[in-house]
Amino acid sequence: MDLGIITHQWMQRGRLEGADRPAMSFEDKETWTYRELHERVNKYANALLDLGAQRGDRVAILMYNSIHYWALYLAIARAGCIAVRLNWRLTGEELAFALKDSGTTILCMHDVFADTILPVLGETDVEEMVGFDYEGPALPDRVHGQQRFESADPSEPPVQRPAADDTCMLMYTSGTTGRPKGALWTHGNTLWFGALQGLHWKYDHTTTAFSVGPQYHVGAFEDHALPALMAGGHVVVFKSGNYQVERLVEIIEKQRVTDALIYPNMLYDLLSSPRVNEFDLSSIRTITCGGMAILPWALRKLREDFPQVNLEQVYGLTEGGAMTTTMPIEYTDKHPNSVGKPLPFNEVRIARRDDERTDAAPDEIGEVWVRSPGLLGVYYNRPEATAETFVDGWCKTGDLGRMTEDGFLYITGRAKDMIISGGENIYPVELETILTDHPEIKDAAVIGVPDAKYQETVCAVIVCNNDATVTEDDIIEYSRSRLAGYKRPRYVVFLDELPRTPSGKVLKRVLRDDYEGLGTRRPEEATEPQ
Repeated sequence: MDLGIITHQWMQRGRLEGADRPAMSFEDKETWTYRELHERVNKYANALLDLGAQRGDRVAILMYNSIHYWALYLAIARAGCIAVRLNWRLTGEELAFALKDSGTTILCMHDVFADTILPVLGETDVEEMVGFDYEGPALPDRVHGQQRFESADPSEPPVQRPAADDTCMLMYTSGTTGRPKGALWTHGNTLWFGALQGLHWKYDHTTTAFSVGPQYHVGAFEDHALPALMAGGHVVVFKSGNYQVERLVEIIEKQRVTDALIYPNMLYDLLSSPRVNEFDLSSIRTITCGGMAILPWALRKLREDFPQVNLEQVYGLTEGGAMTTTMPIEYTDKHPNSVGKPLPFNEVRIARRDDERTDAAPDEIGEVWVRSPGLLGVYYNRPEATAETFVDGWCKTGDLGRMTEDGFLYITGRAKDMIISGGENIYPVELETILTDHPEIKDAAVIGVPDAKYQETVCAVIVCNNDATVTEDDIIEYSRSRLAGYKRPRYVVFLDELPRTPSGKVLKRVLRDDYEGLGTRRPEEATEPQ
C-alpha cells in the first residue's frame, strides 16, 4: 500500500460519500475536497512524468506552507519518486549541500526563493526547475511555471503505484551536532506512523487538525495532519511567516479546529494574550506540543482557562519515527516533566551507559532507545552513521533518560549535553526544570563551560519575564536552595530569547560556542564545588 490511498480510498465505489468532504484548507481562504485533492495530485504527478521524472528520482520542495505543498508531495510519491523537503530558512550554501547530497534532479520552489537558490544550482545535479507563485520576482525562462502543473492531465498517472517498502521521502535532520543527515521514510513507514497516531487520538471524519509549523518538518506534516487525512478528516494549514497569536486563534474559531499541534512558544502566547477570550475556542479537544517541556505556569493556566482541552506533550525525533511517547495533562501532577508513555506500537528502552545491551534499572539514567513500525532505520548514503545509530531495529536517540517503575519516560538531556564537573555528572534538564519554576524566569538553558581545574562548570542562560527584577546572585542562591551545591550555576547569562531550531529545540552548541570563554580560568582562580 502507498500514500495514494489517502485520496484514492474516497474515489472507490461505495465510498464516494467522502469524496466531497473538505480535505484541506489554507487558513480560511481556500479549501479543496478529497476529490479536488485527488485530481491535483494526479495533475502534478503527470507533470513530473512529463519532465522526465523516473522511479526513484529525488524531487526537492522549497516552498512556504500551502495546500499545493501537500498535492506536490503526494504527487512525487505517486510518481514513484522521492520527495526532499527543504528547510527554507537555510542559506544558499546549506541548500546546495542538501540538493547535492540527495542527488536531487528536479526542484519545485516558490518564486520568492529564486535569489537564494539560483546562484548555487551550478553546484548541484538539478536539471529541471518549477516555480510556484508566491508574489516573488519573475523567474528565468529555464524555470517552468506553475501553470504547466495546473494544466496537466488529471487522470490516473500511467505508472505502477509504489510498494509499501519504496522510499517516498528524504528529510534532513536539524544538524544540531554537525552536517545534516538525510533520514529515509518509506510509504509503509509513513502510513504506519499515521495509523498509530489515529489509534491513539481516535481520528475520524469529524476531526479538523491544525497544521501550524513549517511543512518541511514532520511536526506540521506527518504529525496530526497525516493521520487526520488518512481518517477522512479536515486539515487546516497555517500561513508561513508573520506569526501572530490573534491570527492563530481566529483560524481555530473559524475552522472549528478540534486538534492542533503547536509549538510551546505559541501556547505561551495564547495563554498570555489579553484578547484570547474574544474568540470561541470551544471546539478544541486536544493541543499537542513538542520540542521542549511545557513550563509549569502554562500547565496551571491552561487548566484554569481551558479545562476542556487535553494537552499532550510528545517526544520523538525524525529518524526515530517522529513521535514515540505522549504525556496527557492529567498525569503531570504525579509525573511532572515526564514525556509520558509510548504511543501504540512503539517501544522504549533505557540502555545502560556501561553496557548498552542491558536495560537500566527503574529510574537509572541511560540512553533512550526507541522502536516502532514507523522507523526505517537508514540514513541516506551514511553507512557509518546508520550502523552507529540503528541497532537491531532500535534507534539510539542520543538522549539521556530514565523510566519510572510505572513506565513514564523522563528525558534528562542529550548525552553530549551532560556536564562533567569535578568528576560529578550534571544533567542540564534537572537545573532547567528548577529554573523555569521560578516566577520571574520565562525560559532557561543550562550548558557546560570549560573550567581549568574541574573540566567543566555550569552556566545558566536565562530569559526573564518582562517585569523581572531577579539578578545573577538571586538565581545562583535560588539554585543552591533547590539542588546540591555542585549543580548550581557559576555563571548566569541573560538573553531576550534562546536560539532554537525550527522545531523548537534549543541550539546548545551555539550557546556553548558563544559563552565558552566565560569558564576559561587559570587553575589558581578555580573554586571547589560546594
